[in-house]
Amino acid sequence: MSISRKVAVAALVTCLGAGAFAQDAEKPEWTKSQWGPDDEIGSANTMTPERVKDAAELVTTGKVYSLGMIVDSDTPAFPPRSLSVTVLQPNQVSTSGLGENAFTYNDDIFMGWLGIGPQIDGLGHSGIDHMYYNGHSDHEFADAAGLTKLGLEKLPGLVGRGVLLDMTAHFDVDMVEEGTPYTEEDIKAAAEAQGVTIGEGDVVLFHSNWMDLLDGDAPDPERFAAAEPGVGVSGAEYLASLGVMAVGADTWGMEVVPAEEEGQAFRAHQILQPEHGIYILENMDTRELAQDGVHEFLFVLGQARIKGAVQMIINPIAIR
Repeated sequence: MSISRKVAVAALVTCLGAGAFAQDAEKPEWTKSQWGPDDEIGSANTMTPERVKDAAELVTTGKVYSLGMIVDSDTPAFPPRSLSVTVLQPNQVSTSGLGENAFTYNDDIFMGWLGIGPQIDGLGHSGIDHMYYNGHSDHEFADAAGLTKLGLEKLPGLVGRGVLLDMTAHFDVDMVEEGTPYTEEDIKAAAEAQGVTIGEGDVVLFHSNWMDLLDGDAPDPERFAAAEPGVGVSGAEYLASLGVMAVGADTWGMEVVPAEEEGQAFRAHQILQPEHGIYILENMDTRELAQDGVHEFLFVLGQARIKGAVQMIINPIAIR
């Protein structure tokens, strides 16, 4: 390469770098976290010892509800996500096992995406034009080998007051139709009718009975994956204004699909995550809670702390 061309390339690189720094310097107001410029856990900061103790006092019967749906290779997932499990017996072929006592064991190999089935979206998941929570641009933290900021290993877990809003009761249907947004007005009305309030640090779950499309009397996995009811734009803005810790639903994407406004894509994700640092829980099996008429409970989640992970398969527990 000639000297003049090397100079030109160097100038271009410098210019591009300067452009990136200029872009970062002009970050919009929403990128400034209320918990400071170094914060990486967002709404988990609302998980105070006092709130955890108050949530524990909601336990009256001790009944435990598993919120994580069962997932396998046939579970519908946002494309191109998939998974498979291979079970084998390492170093035991043609032997009676290990040691004189013939110890044998099974191991399993997981191959797949961590954002499949019952999952938590970490704060490094949803962005606005490559900008994420607390003003992090993907070029500075989204390394192919794992996030260098906002990874789910930073999250200690989520424990607090859980609130279930039964939207089938609100709309007086057996199953809420796809494309139905949960607006601010819907959320307020459902909460009032079910005798609960939503406050700072709460984990709010929505029940639509969408899970019956996977294992109910008339399963329809194609319909399950094609669209869904869910949180709308005004609903997301309202929940964010209350300072909730997490928002979840019994659907694969938590928010309404198709979107309320044509041409928009996952706008509720953007409101909750990059703009407010709120965690998202998807594919939560809320049917037993709804069947028992449970609207508030102790919520406990402890995710695998894989360094740099964006999302994680989870099985949160509700205790009433």
